[in-house]
Amino acid sequence: MIAILAANFVVLVHLSFILFVVLGGILALRWRKIALVHLPCVLWGVMIEWVGWLCPLTPLEYRLRRLAGDAGYSGGFVDHYIMPLVYPAGLTRNMQIGLGVFVLVMNLLVYGRVLMVQQQRKKKASNR
Repeated sequence: MIAILAANFVVLVHLSFILFVVLGGILALRWRKIALVHLPCVLWGVMIEWVGWLCPLTPLEYRLRRLAGDAGYSGGFVDHYIMPLVYPAGLTRNMQIGLGVFVLVMNLLVYGRVLMVQQQRKKKASNR
């Protein structure tokens, strides 16, 4: 029971990390220092997709599921709704590379906006 809960928790952490990689730059619009954490996470996420590395959370989750005697993903909210987001069916190598490009472009756009906002703030401060 504890192992399956731990595996589900790992999936939630994994999903949270993915969401942070994709959308975390938006937080930098409000809190610029978040970029110090977010940018290395983006780099890691893009490299996972482009190079084909395996995120260490994935084998951890599988190991926990095996310890719990769970061979599949049947039942429960996490299994039916979150797992397909983290591990989509039919994910190809080209799709992974495309996802990496999407994450990179999205974050470049967001950080471009962050830099623009920062420059506008500096201009306003110097005009006072």
